[in-house]
Amino acid sequence: MSIVENLDKIKNSLPENVTLVAVSKTKPVTDLMEAYNAGQRIFGENKIQEMVDKFEQMPKDIQWHMIGHVQSNKVKFMAPFVSLIHGVDSLKLLQEINKQALKNNKIIDCLLQIFIAKEDTKFGLDEEELKSLLESEEFKQLKNIRITGLMGMATFTENQSQIEKEFRYLKEIFDTYKIVSADNCQIVTLSMGMSGDYQLATECGSTMVRIGSSIFGGRS
Repeated sequence: MSIVENLDKIKNSLPENVTLVAVSKTKPVTDLMEAYNAGQRIFGENKIQEMVDKFEQMPKDIQWHMIGHVQSNKVKFMAPFVSLIHGVDSLKLLQEINKQALKNNKIIDCLLQIFIAKEDTKFGLDEEELKSLLESEEFKQLKNIRITGLMGMATFTENQSQIEKEFRYLKEIFDTYKIVSADNCQIVTLSMGMSGDYQLATECGSTMVRIGSSIFGGRS
């Protein structure tokens, strides 16, 4: 099936309130343009340099999402144009994003990553860390970032009940914190689910899915 057919099939299977991030990392601009010409406007990359290169070559109505683990020293390269940074997991990183956003005279939207998996390789805050971050004075002083939601990645396993348990746990945390309303924090987005588990994720309440291989095919 073509990229356009894959995209149509996925869009038709998603509930109306769910945002599709087309994960385009390692894929050439020609592939991204096929998706763009079929109406896709949100693309996710995990390497800042690659995202910058694509941003420079592609139409300017695209929303670029950084979905990889972010190193503080690289934030400045994407600050001028990034729409949403997924996977923010520390106050230190938020402070750097805030600093670079200020330099660019803008507010950068971020998702806080919550650790829900049974694997040490995944990043994220636990529930205690999330609570103390949002309540801290340092966080409240950050005027150039906005926390718009939470994200999490389930354990890499075939065990569907394990994945479902992790998604439902993240949804519980999301429901607890979506009442938090501050100038720099309105938690409305719950980003969970990728190519292999996005249908389960939307059943569990996800409002944003990150799908790559099911659109563009496997990565070489």
